[in-house]
Order: sequence, then structure tokens, then C-alpha cells
Amino acid sequence: MSSETEQSTDQDAYDMSDARLALTLCITKNRAGSETDVKALEQMYKDLGFKSTVKRNLPAKGFWEELEKFRDEMDQMKDPVSCCFVVLMAHGEEGVLQGIDGHTIKLEDLFSILTNKNCRALRGKPKVFIVQACRGDQKDAGEVVQPAGSDETVVLAEQLPKLPTYTDILHVYATVEGYIAYRHEEDGSFFIQTIVDVFTNMKGHILDLLTEVTRRMADAELMEEGKPRKVNPEIQSTLRKLLYLQ
Repeated sequence: MSSETEQSTDQDAYDMSDARLALTLCITKNRAGSETDVKALEQMYKDLGFKSTVKRNLPAKGFWEELEKFRDEMDQMKDPVSCCFVVLMAHGEEGVLQGIDGHTIKLEDLFSILTNKNCRALRGKPKVFIVQACRGDQKDAGEVVQPAGSDETVVLAEQLPKLPTYTDILHVYATVEGYIAYRHEEDGSFFIQTIVDVFTNMKGHILDLLTEVTRRMADAELMEEGKPRKVNPEIQSTLRKLLYLQ
């Protein structure tokens, strides 16, 4: 009975026994507090067994080039990869990040580099994108909640198992579409710091952990120029299995 349960668990969760890789692409110039976030992420990667790379102050095109380089190095590795994290931190608007040169790069273009179609090493493996950037200029003051009262080659190719192009991807945004993402000049961003705390100190699969991140952020009240603000992350998932980091 126990072996059946273990087998079921194995089938329902991603195999995390191989290499874990992380890439942080960030603009730290004129973004006070961002270095605090980088240090916190580096410690989190160490605690979770990820090998990490950090690239700072890139032009818009540099985000693309560094992510392509990351992809190419994974595809050339002899040993398999279990999972990758990509953290993107910069000024931004909906759908774009701003490089240090003032030009922008589409998030969609960056995400496409690691799809099942474009990254052989991560085909069927979890790819986690964490985006700390504004998605607009709206600010949320919050709402009051009332208490509740025939060719052989073709045939062979068709017989091989296939995956959709966009599975096994997790996009985690610091805020919802159209809204500001907040960052403290000394303590770093509320979003990154909460993720690091939850991912490092709690156990469970990643969507449960992100629910806790959302709860903490939603419960908190941030002050901006003397006015209370609310903020919550947005999570978009095409994961097919449970992803355990611990």
C-alpha cells in the first residue's frame, strides 16, 4: 500500500533530483532597495539548492541576450536540469520591462525563450518566472469587506508523446495588471522579501506557498506619502504537476 502511495506521489510531482538553476536579471541603478532583494534571493537560492547567476543594469536587449545565453548553456549541459527560476526586476509597464538604456523589451518575448519548443533542456520541466516590476500606474486603496452573517518517420513522430508548447510554466507578478509594484528604499520590495521568507521557511508545493505569499501581501497595508495602499501578486500557472522546492 505504501509503495503505491509513493508511486502516485512521484507521478504527481516534478522530479527535482537534478540540477536547479536560477538567473536574476535586474536593474539596480536608480532602484533603491533592489540590492537588498538581490541579496535575499541569493540566500534563498543557496538554501534551496539552486546554482544562481545575477546580471545587473542591462540594456533592454541585454535581457534577451542574457536569457538566450542561459538557455543555450542549459541545452549544452551533459547533466539534466530539474527546474529553473528566472527573476526579472526593473521599472516597467504592462507587458514590458525597461532596460538601463531607457528602451523596453516585451515580457512575452522573454518568456518565449524557455518554452518547450525553444528550450530542449527544460522540455516538460518547471520554469518559474518572477517579475518585480510595475504593470501600470494605478494605485489600490483597498475595499472594505463586510463581515459575513503514413510515412514511417511521420508515423514514428506521431507516436512520440507530445506536450503543448506552453506547459510547465509559472508566471508570478508583483502586482496585478495596470497597477504599481512597491519597493522600500532600504528593505527591498514587499513582493520579493515575502517570497523569500515563505519559500525558505515553509514547506509545501509552490502554488500553496504562493497562496501564502498572496495572503500575507493582501493582509498588509503599505503607506505611500501618508496614504494606505494595498497590493497583491498575480499568479499564472500551466504547471502539470506539483512543484516542491524543499
